[in-house]
Amino acid sequence: MKPHKTYFNWSSGKDSALALYHLLQDKRYSVDELVTTVNSYYNRVSMHGLRKALLVEQTNAINIPVSFIELPEMPSMEVYEQKMNDTVARLKLKGFTHSAFGDIFLEDLRKYREEQLDKQGFKAIFPIWKRDTRALMNEFLDLGFKTIIVCANSKYFDENFVGTVMDKHFVNNLPKEVDPCGENGEFHTFCFEGPIFKNPIDFTIGEKVYREYDHPNTDDSICGADKYGVWYCDLIPKNS
Repeated sequence: MKPHKTYFNWSSGKDSALALYHLLQDKRYSVDELVTTVNSYYNRVSMHGLRKALLVEQTNAINIPVSFIELPEMPSMEVYEQKMNDTVARLKLKGFTHSAFGDIFLEDLRKYREEQLDKQGFKAIFPIWKRDTRALMNEFLDLGFKTIIVCANSKYFDENFVGTVMDKHFVNNLPKEVDPCGENGEFHTFCFEGPIFKNPIDFTIGEKVYREYDHPNTDDSICGADKYGVWYCDLIPKNS
């Protein structure tokens, strides 16, 4: 049976990396493109604040073509959905039938994704869905993946948290109210080494900045409050 032509919604972080790792081992699917949303104003990965240049290095190391969905800084839901629909329509013309995500347990988000994709005849896949998040982090680290905190919700963390490379000691000492995978938007990461990469991604740590936002109008918002603060750690490609 021919594998389903699949695109993966790539965030650049640990959950995406582990979900893609599992999907690449599943013979039912052929992952032929990565798709990432990018803040066109800052030229950085949406929510994560990662430089686009570093994302390109990362996807080159994975050796799967990547395309970008360019979004304004604070897109309306209408703009967001139109951009997503245009991307899915383009991929449908190229023979894609399935779309994969690194989501773990956000039921409303999964339902939203499935409903939106179903409108264009796509099937949504969630390779690490409902897995225990502490077990996922242990598996991620045991497989040899490495990831660094690039942004964090200031409700839980200060500037000393961002720029930290995650290990088991780090995971075991997270605040009790914080999910080990940051699945509720507590933090986001950049995965720079592991079994899906042909080489590690080199970078240096840049400045740390604090920003405050209105609640975003996309389906991957960082928290439920009207206002929220985020600490970012800039990562600079070694060859820049």
